[in-house]
Formats: sequence, structure tokens, C-alpha cells
Amino acid sequence: MSEAEHNTERPVKDASTVMVIRDSDAGPEVFVARRVRGMAFAGGMTVFPGGGVDAADDDPDLAWTGPAPHWWADRLGCEEARARRLVCAAARETFEECGVLLADHLDGSPVSDAGRYHAARAELEGHRMTFSNFLATEELSLAAGRLRPFDHWITPAVEKRRYDTRFFLAALPVGQEPDDQTTEVDLTMWARPADLLGDFRSGRSMLLPPTWVQLHTLSQFDDVASALASERSIAPIEPAILEHRGGIRVGFDGSDEYWADYQRGHAEAEA
Repeated sequence: MSEAEHNTERPVKDASTVMVIRDSDAGPEVFVARRVRGMAFAGGMTVFPGGGVDAADDDPDLAWTGPAPHWWADRLGCEEARARRLVCAAARETFEECGVLLADHLDGSPVSDAGRYHAARAELEGHRMTFSNFLATEELSLAAGRLRPFDHWITPAVEKRRYDTRFFLAALPVGQEPDDQTTEVDLTMWARPADLLGDFRSGRSMLLPPTWVQLHTLSQFDDVASALASERSIAPIEPAILEHRGGIRVGFDGSDEYWADYQRGHAEAEA
């Protein structure tokens, strides 16, 4: 790839990704999915639920409980309207991709049976219904307090598809269970972060750098409560593009360990 191609600026789309976690006897587990091979972005990769912000996420009348958009704007380092869109996308994408609904009833009680609303998932995913309209119809509100801001990554300019992604953390709501009812994935699972990192090192899975970093961070917590209570200092991370053995690779804090695990995984997979 030429230097001119390296420096080509491509549009950057806002996105939200949610790490849904739960406690287990062996420690905290996180819900992940393997994206279908051949997809335009992250095909074959093990990822958390999430996706791009839609125009329909920009609704100032969205039913909302928990920390207000101005609180999120301060934590996410952006203007209030953008923060509202990012939080809306986080809740919407989590529901669309794995059926976990981060919402409250109008009396303030949490949604514990999301299955009754699953008929709306196809309507949301097909852009035939907005998340705001869905909440209003079902007399629900987005439970912003069930999300925690966690990290912020920007896809390097060299990539064809670029995302400005906020990572969020959320505990699995009591009574709910994620599923695999989406055409975008071919495998879902609950797993300890350390085990997912082990799968990557052994070549049994593929992780993008931001996912790898989040798993390393999550592996340091003893339970869901401590993960949710952690105070995060969030600053945007845009990996550097580095020359390496006649090609390029991304560099970031911890990238040497990432690439060592990547090479080890490839060697194991080919053995």
C-alpha cells in the first residue's frame, strides 16, 4: 500500500459496543459472539454486541431514566446530543443483536422478561421502527443507569471502514438471557475474559485489538460489582500505523503483547 493510500482520510462513523457481564462461580463472564465470515467489518472475529449509530438514534424525546445526557456528555467527552445518540445506540444494538433489553417500565421496575418484546427486534433491525417509538409503544424507558462508560477507540485512517467507538459495560439484567437470534453471528457464548484471551493465544479465535484490550481490563475484576464501580479515565485511542517487515501493523499501549499472542495463535492454528 502506498503512502498516499495510507494517508487517505475516510469518513468515521460513531458506534457503540456493550460488554454484558454476569457473575459465575469461576468469576465474571462476558457475553461474546463470533461474526459471520465474509462480513464487511470484523468478519470471523469474536466481538461484543454493538454497531453503528443510526440517524433514528437522534431523538430528543427518547424515554430515558438514569444519568441524563449531559452526564454522559461529560464522561464521553462530546456534546450532549451526540452522547444521547451513543447511549441510545448502545441500548438498541444490545437488544437487536442479543435480545438483552436495558429498559425500565414506567413505574421504574426493570424489564426482567425481554422475550415478550422480541417480535420488535426484526422491525428495529430492518429500520422499520425506531428505538424511541418501540419504547413509547411498550411504555418503557431506556435505562441509562444500567450502562457504564468504559473505553473509546477510533479505527486507524488506513482502514476502509472507520468507527469512532465507545465501549460500555452493563450487568445482565435479572431474569434476562442473551441469545443468538441474529444473522450477523454464527456462535455466541458466555466466557471468562481470561479464557477468551487464552483462545486467542491458542488460535481458536480471532480478536481485534480493542476487544483484546477490553478483555485484559475485564480480567482484572473479581466480580460484576467491582467492574461496575470502577472509575474509568476515558480518552480516545487511535492506534498508530507502524511499518513491520515490509508491511504494516497497528501500535497501541500493549500492542507488542497483542502481536505476540497473534503470532502464537497463528502458529498453533497451523500446527
